[in-house]
Amino acid sequence: MSYQLSELQHGKAEVRIVKVDRGLPDAPDTHVLHDLNVTTQLKGDFADAYLHGDNAHVHATDTQKNTVYALARQHGVATPEHLLLTLAEHWCAQPHVSGIDLSAELYSWERLPQNGHSFVRSGQETRLAYVEALRDGATTVRAALTELTVLKSTGSEFHGFPRDRYTTLAETDDRILATSVSATWTYADAVAGGLDFDAAYGTARAALLEAFAATHSLALQQTIHAMAAAVLDAVPAITSIHIACPNKHHFPVDLTPLGLDNPGEVFFAADRPYGLISATVSR
Repeated sequence: MSYQLSELQHGKAEVRIVKVDRGLPDAPDTHVLHDLNVTTQLKGDFADAYLHGDNAHVHATDTQKNTVYALARQHGVATPEHLLLTLAEHWCAQPHVSGIDLSAELYSWERLPQNGHSFVRSGQETRLAYVEALRDGATTVRAALTELTVLKSTGSEFHGFPRDRYTTLAETDDRILATSVSATWTYADAVAGGLDFDAAYGTARAALLEAFAATHSLALQQTIHAMAAAVLDAVPAITSIHIACPNKHHFPVDLTPLGLDNPGEVFFAADRPYGLISATVSR
């Protein structure tokens, strides 16, 4: 019996690369650190390798790893998006390759004030970039962030939801709202337009945070929509954004058995189970 073979791809996962730019034009002793985790996935004419063990068309995953290092050295790492676009251009020109999916995580470092070459890891959030390219087709660039943990200690309500025999959650007009934002957005014409990816990321992140803080939330769903709309308003080059937010529940602790009141000051932070809310907002 014969079977259909499809979606063939192979690559190197989680290529850890740290690129040091040694010196700025106006500050030769100041270094810039780029700390990334890159994954490559080639698509193409690889059926013979699966069917017959014939590797004549297979670009070794070790070669893909080395290419990440080499192109980072030759072209630099201005942004994760630029590195992925450089890799896409290289691999889409290679024999037997019809396209490639690429992703990168960027880890943030903060320069210490004592000198220009000492750093400390900053924050929990991770910046990500994705490039999908075809030899004879369009290139799609997406950016993302994960684990952007935010909390507001008031200005959040939740009430008016359906109740049945299994509903025990009390309605509230004042609660802690905490979440860890994961957002992924798609750029339009990012390659041809020469988009400043660092500036676009910073603007999108700032818009997310501003909307979270400014929105008096009647539901996490409402906050997600406000954050997504704020990003689309702030960055015209973004065509759509997907946001997923776990509801990091904070429950008031009942202190009456201890002879104490609790006027919304002491909470139990529950890590699971948790609500998970998501939406995509497009132009």
